Amino acid sequence: MKVGVFAVLFSQMPLEQAMDYIKAAGCDAVEIGTGAYPGGAHCPLDELVADKAKAQAWMKKITSRGLEISALSCHGNPIHPTRKIAQEHDDIFRKTIELASMLGIETVVNFSGCPGDGPTGTLPNWVTCPWPTDFGDILDYQWNTVAIPYWKEINGLLKAKNVRVGLEMHPGFIVYNTDTALRLREAAGDRIGVNFDPSHLFWQGIDPVYSIRKLGAAGAIFHFHAKDCKIDPINTNTTGVLDTKSYTDEIARSWVFRTIGYGHDAQVWKDMVSNLRLIGYDGALSIEHEDSLMSGNEGLAKAIAFLKDVVISEKSGEAYWA
Repeated sequence: MKVGVFAVLFSQMPLEQAMDYIKAAGCDAVEIGTGAYPGGAHCPLDELVADKAKAQAWMKKITSRGLEISALSCHGNPIHPTRKIAQEHDDIFRKTIELASMLGIETVVNFSGCPGDGPTGTLPNWVTCPWPTDFGDILDYQWNTVAIPYWKEINGLLKAKNVRVGLEMHPGFIVYNTDTALRLREAAGDRIGVNFDPSHLFWQGIDPVYSIRKLGAAGAIFHFHAKDCKIDPINTNTTGVLDTKSYTDEIARSWVFRTIGYGHDAQVWKDMVSNLRLIGYDGALSIEHEDSLMSGNEGLAKAIAFLKDVVISEKSGEAYWA
């Protein structure tokens, strides 16, 4: 396994400067944003897809610094009910798949997306309970009319391009937990897996280790985001975990994203890393800094130091004692 970082943290820096900083900080892998919600500050996607030589020269600026590209990420909503948004995000997604294929990058990261409540909807409608029965009708439309047909078609494209997509399980989208991830994979195809981000599971009450084992048994973990989450017991015990307050209203929220180690201790992370090894994952642990209580520089430095002690970087030895 390698320690990596999602480079959108350094979107204000030119590519070369950002890569130099990331390597000097102690990372060996980098995840590059290509557009949609994360933006594409380090990746001129249209230009690269149109010219393979330019794409290879762009990649060399990263790999020549001793960095591996763990994934190209275009988190968006390609099944958004507003057609213009859906088309924009879908176009970025398809171009990202093409770029990954051109450069031999195995994994693209995205969201599953969320449609509206029906064909005339204009905003995503995320369903959180089965009753009244209207919600069941919405889910039937979202899954069977929109999501499964879209992702089946994408699965075919991924196979043709020898690429896979890791969908980040994120509330607000149809894939937000272990069961919904496996449901979409089973319905649409095995080129669809997950970008495992435990921070989104912690606040839902999901144990990441159990999720890793279940997803791992299906061969469905393609990439990993190293991000933590702190549950605030004072607020959660009165408001629960479905919290729509601003992320910057930290003192009033039920939970906030934190730098690794500020939400859960080292043993929790060691258990996750050990279970990743048990299921055969040997990719990057890509740090995603979204801790509003500390700067990006400090958050990254603390996360790298923490992970260096947690990550299992060498191949396991012979069990001479067995």
